[in-house]
Amino acid sequence: MKNLVIIGGSKGIGKAITQTFLNTHKVTNISRTAPDFTHDNLTHYTCDVLTEDLPELEEVDTLIYCPGSINLKPITRLKLDDFRADFEINVIGAVKAIQHYLAPLKKGHQPAIVLFSTVATKLGMPFHASVAASKSAVEGLIKSVGAELAPTVRINGIAPTVTDTTLASKLLRNEKMIENITERHPLKKFLNPQEVADMAQFLTSEKAASISGQIFEMDCGIVSFKI
Repeated sequence: MKNLVIIGGSKGIGKAITQTFLNTHKVTNISRTAPDFTHDNLTHYTCDVLTEDLPELEEVDTLIYCPGSINLKPITRLKLDDFRADFEINVIGAVKAIQHYLAPLKKGHQPAIVLFSTVATKLGMPFHASVAASKSAVEGLIKSVGAELAPTVRINGIAPTVTDTTLASKLLRNEKMIENITERHPLKKFLNPQEVADMAQFLTSEKAASISGQIFEMDCGIVSFKI
């Protein structure tokens, strides 16, 4: 049974990923809050990836970093501290996790890393300056690390559109907003966390053994977006 380390696996997309892998992996969840479920294959460490030391683990086959932010404001209302905070959670936290678990990953079975971006890095969506800037850095990190760690460790990214999680609740807070979001996607839908979890499962599987350094957009067909 392979060993998965997931950062931020208690809520939202991270929770869906954790639950998806529990029957096939030993899962170590590292998060500020404990999950609201238990399983024989689940171990939890309460830890803030930005301020605390990550636990030492001897066996790691897969690393998935889920923490992120949706800080949507006009550029005139964004403070420099907003950009710094988004960069810390999206980029620095991911770098810290990769550096900390790289040694056991290199010894793992078909080791793989998955990080998260956003469709906003491609589309140029209004009010997304801070999060798009930090997620663009994540995409650069994926491509660079993918080249550096090949052929031993694979790393890929998922760039979802709006996903029905607590993090995106402000975008889906009433029926009118849900209707608007749905209509702006050509597939007339937005994502649920399980769809993203299924993509993470694929990218860490043997079926994706020839894929590394890539960003996979889950955009429900969207080619332009305005709020």
